[in-house]
Amino acid sequence: MELGYRGDLTVRATRLRSLFFLPAAFPRATMAWQPQVDIYRSRDGWIVKLELAGVRPQDISIAAHGSRLHVEGVRHDWIMEPSWSHHTMEIAYNRFERVIELPCDLTQAHITVECRDGMLLLRVAT
Repeated sequence: MELGYRGDLTVRATRLRSLFFLPAAFPRATMAWQPQVDIYRSRDGWIVKLELAGVRPQDISIAAHGSRLHVEGVRHDWIMEPSWSHHTMEIAYNRFERVIELPCDLTQAHITVECRDGMLLLRVAT
């Protein structure tokens, strides 16, 4: 019985840290940020638009499994010099991941990719 109580306290402590100290609560390397997404229905299928400013096309991976579209990659801070120290950092760098559930099977879908003006545009023909 005592072990369950300690485990419950550990869960509560982790939840409290995540509420008040999210960046410090967990190691940053394990957290992936999620880009914003807009999804449109088109005549031919779906248009999925992700906001990925500063991410190079070669740093993005896209896969379809069943009805899920999986987009992942990394955004690097390329504009940083050794003599600089940060004052404010609000932009998410490091690994990102977004899983998008569409109401159809993507096994036979044809997906075209376009990167333009900080946006990733996926045209999913079903």
